[in-house]
Amino acid sequence: MAKSLLDHAFDYISKSKEQVSFKDLWAYICESAGLSEEESAKKISSFYTNLMLDGRFVTLGENQWDLRSRHTFDKVHIDMKDVYSDVESDINDDSEENDEEEKEYNKAFEENEEVEEDDNSEKSEEDEEEEDR
Repeated sequence: MAKSLLDHAFDYISKSKEQVSFKDLWAYICESAGLSEEESAKKISSFYTNLMLDGRFVTLGENQWDLRSRHTFDKVHIDMKDVYSDVESDINDDSEENDEEEKEYNKAFEENEEVEEDDNSEKSEEDEEEEDR
């Protein structure tokens, strides 16, 4: 039975003493699995997704990868409170910006209504003058 691409990755990173870049990892996998350039182009995105989801591997930032077993939980754990607080602050920033845009948008309509009212009042004065004649 042929090895999966993730098994090739596990072997390569296990032999390495340090973290490896995704570029080097993918080059090794393509060579060891005998992937052509066309096959490589078709499989790289699904491999990257599978690598992210496989619990044996961990990304260390800057597209560097290593085995999760080599790192403590504290070093590789992402506190979701930090992630969600960033998202909430982005939403709040966006809502303030959206409020400003909405005010500007509505201002244009309010000005338009004022012009229409002025036009209507002028027309009614003209109509009254014509009726008087």
